[in-house]
Amino acid sequence: MSDIIRLLPDSVANQIAAGEVVQRPASVVKELLENSVDAGANHIKLILKDAGRTLIQVIDNGCGMTTNDARMCFERHATSKISKADDLFAIKTKGFRGEAMASIAAVAQVELKTCRHEDKLGTLIQIEATSIKKHEPLATAPGTSISVKNLFFNIPARRNFLKSDNVELKHVIDEFQRVALAHPEIHMELTHNNNTLFNLPVSNYRQRIVNIYGKSYNERLVPTEETTDIVSIKGYIVKPEYCKKTRGEQYFFVNNRFIKSPYLHHAIHAAYTGLIQADMHTGYFIYLDVNPSSIDINIHPTKTEVKFEDEKSIYSILFAAVKRSLGLFNVAPSIDFGTPSPIDIPLTKINPEKISVPKIHINENYNPFSKHSNKPNKPKNTSPFPFEELFEITDLTESEKKIASLKNDQSNNQLFDEINHTGNYVYTAGRYLIIKSPKGFSIIDVCRAHERVLYDRFIKSLNTDKAASQQQLFPQAIELNPADFVLLKELETELQSIGFSISFLGNYTISINGIPTGIAEDNPAHIIENMLEELKHHSSEIKNNRKHYTAMLLAGIFSIKPGRMLHEDEISALLKDLFHSHSPAVSPKGKNIIVNFGPQEFDKYFN
Repeated sequence: MSDIIRLLPDSVANQIAAGEVVQRPASVVKELLENSVDAGANHIKLILKDAGRTLIQVIDNGCGMTTNDARMCFERHATSKISKADDLFAIKTKGFRGEAMASIAAVAQVELKTCRHEDKLGTLIQIEATSIKKHEPLATAPGTSISVKNLFFNIPARRNFLKSDNVELKHVIDEFQRVALAHPEIHMELTHNNNTLFNLPVSNYRQRIVNIYGKSYNERLVPTEETTDIVSIKGYIVKPEYCKKTRGEQYFFVNNRFIKSPYLHHAIHAAYTGLIQADMHTGYFIYLDVNPSSIDINIHPTKTEVKFEDEKSIYSILFAAVKRSLGLFNVAPSIDFGTPSPIDIPLTKINPEKISVPKIHINENYNPFSKHSNKPNKPKNTSPFPFEELFEITDLTESEKKIASLKNDQSNNQLFDEINHTGNYVYTAGRYLIIKSPKGFSIIDVCRAHERVLYDRFIKSLNTDKAASQQQLFPQAIELNPADFVLLKELETELQSIGFSISFLGNYTISINGIPTGIAEDNPAHIIENMLEELKHHSSEIKNNRKHYTAMLLAGIFSIKPGRMLHEDEISALLKDLFHSHSPAVSPKGKNIIVNFGPQEFDKYFN
């Protein structure tokens, strides 16, 4: 029997390795940016076309390479970062495995131009699917320029798995921001299809955060700092009132390397206990400086996970540092018993003539031992709502008698079509309507009812692409961060179908020209902010059923909130729309809108 085990050709081995290293354009961007940082560059420019499908180019002014180094960098496991196994525990650079360039060259057309500062001539190398097409001297600027063209051109199946340009661009922006936040000392630029998305000058950490996420973030940040023998911590946390439902701006950096750590995330979340709701997430930008020998960064292909030698101690130190910052900057709630009461009673507005001494009325005929004691008269009901009529279920109108004669299997839609015309209800707690019915009474959740009405309206608009829009007298311009801008752009068609009129301007700015008719909101910026948070929080569900989840999330955002008191005409209009729905008893999220109570339910509470 002949031998069956053999070495794979380099081209095949590189394509297999590329499956781990290069998953999408963002993977290439990450590797190239980190190489530029390791080269000592203080100015890095990233140029994209078609979200990286057609072109990914990184230009830096780093140290450059010799002709031999330029050729060797495309070999597997060729690296200048380490030479022996012990070096793995003293790594201060981004890359060290020597797999990135070989993997990229296996699945794309790569052009490398590089020159050292002390050399007069540089080097040009062109590689296509690991095959060298050109290698010659070239007059070029000091530093390195790498162009990755037509990613996955030789693996069509992998190219077909790429998402839309907006989605891929969002992933690229995420990788760019991670490197930019870790190195504010480097001037970084990002250009997409000849449009400058980022131009981040050299700055400190706080200013870099503000330059990326907008000026509004300057007032949201609270500094935190702690220095110990185990770890040095510095960075910023977000004030509790700006916490969101999504895991948005959450960054850990260890020795200027971005990492993901659910364990350390729990430490920060625990420090906010009592300040935010359980389902809210805080933002943070935390920089940890530890001894390289106390961590292992070689446990994940993308190097985004590390193993700490003393993780529990770092957890405790981080928790204490964040907790102290929340108290030090008066973010945590406190009670000052030395200040006067904030309640100010406007005595000057009280008419002195209406002030009188209260009088006590005594029933002289009252005898507690008499079986027929005189009882005080029942006060007249001054409520604007007919409470007595509400529970007087024996005195039925003709319409109600007709409903009572219906069989028990009649749907809520048939039943409440009739009840709507009785006009007897109680509106309580700023949320619930109690309506008299032939068999007792029913309770309607106004908030969920409005959510059902809006959902039906949005679904109809999405299916017919026709919706009324109330134009804004003064269109409001809003500056978004790049990720939110891309997300909003991706859903532009659906938002227009529902009734939004949004213009996408330059520099991540949008103009809100109109909102859907019937939406009671005076602050369009607040609408967009809430909408983006919900869309990000449920991005995976939206991908599965785009119309349904978009309509459901927007209905939840714009529906009436508990505590808002409605006028009688608003209630009538809401009930009319609800009872014409095909599912008036259930909200879009599957929760009850209507609950019926009859004698059997009453008996449970009086037995």
